[in-house]
Amino acid sequence: MVKLPGLGLGDPGSNPGSPIYIKMTSKSKKSKAAGRFGARYGKRTRVKLVKVESKQRVKQKCPFCEKLGAKRLSNGIWKCSKCDKKFAAGTYHLD
Repeated sequence: MVKLPGLGLGDPGSNPGSPIYIKMTSKSKKSKAAGRFGARYGKRTRVKLVKVESKQRVKQKCPFCEKLGAKRLSNGIWKCSKCDKKFAAGTYHLD
């Protein structure tokens, strides 16, 4: 067995006994649905977008049957799953 100089336990550069732990940087939290935009458009704009989109994607109270069932189909077009009515109302959410 040939011992190479500078390698092994006596070498100050190698430390096989204890592993080196490196702390990873924590991942920054993206703002929900606006995370698809990455770092573009500014934080304030993305936060406003999340507020609007989270409101428009949930079922809302139908003005005809008064039940939670109205869902947005497109810009200003809504349909209630309970009473099956299709109607025009607010662009992003029903007031």
